[in-house]
Amino acid sequence: MQKKVDRKRFVRYKEGVELYSMCQSKFEDMAKEAGAIYKLNKLVLVNCDVFEEYLETFRIKE
Repeated sequence: MQKKVDRKRFVRYKEGVELYSMCQSKFEDMAKEAGAIYKLNKLVLVNCDVFEEYLETFRIKE
């Protein structure tokens, strides 16, 4: 039986850093370049779907 994996659609920077195993400055830069940032007053969220779509553009196809 396969378990359904609960995955957040939006994460804060700190969660994204852990999730994608990269430093915070790189994650923030890439999220901004991807257009995946949502800002609600002082709260900043990153849309993982948008970020992952952008991240796929760096895949090396050999």
